Amino acid sequence: MAEHEEFTLHTTRVGDDGPRVVFLHGLFGQGKNFTTIAKGLAPDFSSLLVDLPNHGRSGWTDRIRYAELADIVAAHLRTGFAAQGPIHLVGHSMGGKVAMALALRHPDLVDRLVVVDISPVDSADMSEFEHLLGSLATLDLATLTSRGEADRQLTERIPNRTVRGFLLQNLRSGDDGFFWQANLDLLLRELPSIAGFIDTDVTPFDHPVLWVAGARSPYVKPEYGPAMRELFPRTRLLTVKDAGHWVHSEQPAAFTSALKVFLAQDAGG
Repeated sequence: MAEHEEFTLHTTRVGDDGPRVVFLHGLFGQGKNFTTIAKGLAPDFSSLLVDLPNHGRSGWTDRIRYAELADIVAAHLRTGFAAQGPIHLVGHSMGGKVAMALALRHPDLVDRLVVVDISPVDSADMSEFEHLLGSLATLDLATLTSRGEADRQLTERIPNRTVRGFLLQNLRSGDDGFFWQANLDLLLRELPSIAGFIDTDVTPFDHPVLWVAGARSPYVKPEYGPAMRELFPRTRLLTVKDAGHWVHSEQPAAFTSALKVFLAQDAGG
């Protein structure tokens, strides 16, 4: 994947010892969203928190295709964190689709896979994300004077304070005023592609896979099970009680515990 070797992919490492775990965040997130989980895994595991392309401090692309995003991450891992052998890979939402694509396209890099609250199918309803990204686009950054003002302006459109805070972590200020660190225009324009997946005419990934669903989330449904198990035949499903789509932030203790158990099992597990 020589064309991806020069791509700027920002990562943060947490912990120095133990098996290596890579975390891929969801739409409009950042690698640091998994800091609490990574610290919870230490010192038994070392973690790499990745800012996906078009997010955080990583570079931008001209379009969003899961195969291409997976290849960018794989190229980075192959010469760094995975240079000494396969890693465990954890992906949430959009990052879960990147993680699945990476495992299918580069199986030599992945030991165990954890897919968090997403399925290998076209997401039927992206209206929530369209609303959230569209709401951010209504902010006039040229006249914005503070992050608090941005929060106030979004209150009516996005009543949930936690969600507003999550989204506004992407708002940065510089010498020329406020700007979006993430590629907001591209993410909004490419929502149909983000809702999709890769061509599934591929060799199944035959390593253990943990499929984590939030009990209150619509992104993992029983009817998606056959598609998941066709691509990942060694899948086991874990549904986390009292959790919606952001399982790892809503139930961090339960999520961390499940990761520790799954990643510590022997190869026959």
